[in-house]
Amino acid sequence: MAITRRSFLEMSALAGTTAALSACGGSSSDKSGSDSSKSSSSKSSKKKILKGGGSKIIYVITPSVSNPAFKAEADGATDEAKKMGYEVKANSHDDDANKQSELFDSAIADKAAAIICDNAGADATVEAVKKAAKAGIPTFLIDREITTTGDAIAQIIADNNQGASDVAQTFVDVMGEKGNYVELLGKESDTNAKVRTNGFHSVIDQYKDMKMLEQQTANWEQTEAYDKMETLIQTYGDKIQGVVSGNDTMLQGACAALSAHNMTVPVIGVDGSNEARDLIKQGKATATALQQFDVIARTAVQEADKYLKDGSTGEKEKQLIPCVVITKDNADKLNNFVYTE
Repeated sequence: MAITRRSFLEMSALAGTTAALSACGGSSSDKSGSDSSKSSSSKSSKKKILKGGGSKIIYVITPSVSNPAFKAEADGATDEAKKMGYEVKANSHDDDANKQSELFDSAIADKAAAIICDNAGADATVEAVKKAAKAGIPTFLIDREITTTGDAIAQIIADNNQGASDVAQTFVDVMGEKGNYVELLGKESDTNAKVRTNGFHSVIDQYKDMKMLEQQTANWEQTEAYDKMETLIQTYGDKIQGVVSGNDTMLQGACAALSAHNMTVPVIGVDGSNEARDLIKQGKATATALQQFDVIARTAVQEADKYLKDGSTGEKEKQLIPCVVITKDNADKLNNFVYTE
């Protein structure tokens, strides 16, 4: 792996500070850095040790696996848990907080050992996590944070701010530090959407000759991104000289719309999907920021197993996993969200 489990867990010592910066655009619970950090540490130190419900079942709850990123984390968590001797029940909440709550209820009824969850809303998930904790079942969050600390045992996420900032710099460089661009935003309820756009603009906005024509929300969806991009092309035509996309699924939709109009412009995304990799190799996209979904999911299962056996993961609650910028130069090293040297 380009970034080993040991190396990124060593980075978790910086997670509290960096996570607060990353989530500043989307987490309503983030107050001033020093006060919230102090409160978080105090709360975490008093956290009750949860022994699990008594079964050998691990629940894996994610958004729809029709998105290859979420499929990668569901498959990784499932495979890792089975290797460790657990039974796995994997389900999707489809970004529906009510459905997610029902799945947590099912985990409680099944006396699950632990829950691995890529959540359906930073605010909406808090009560579900607390409900599981009250039943003695620890929750390990992956990919998306919630708006509290001290309720989940771990929140293991990609460093969206770092990934978005780094891929944005690649975009600016390819654009020659000037030009007009449009941006496709992710789902408004997802903290990651706000963190990523903030990361993009922390870099792009430093260049006075980079001009954003318009932002459109495409809710992480390929078809919606295609439709929004089609409308933007109808509005601005060849004034569009670049596209910034909050994820690779929307990047695919944008590239398809551009191709339909015989337009080739720099396009960037975030995720690190095989589909984005192939578009990069074909010259239809420029770069993506790989989130190591497989590594994140397997780490959550490993920490769940350690916690159930030892009463501690040995790590801080919030852990940031670095992203890797993928361009044509290193695209061949990426497969199924795993980057190999």
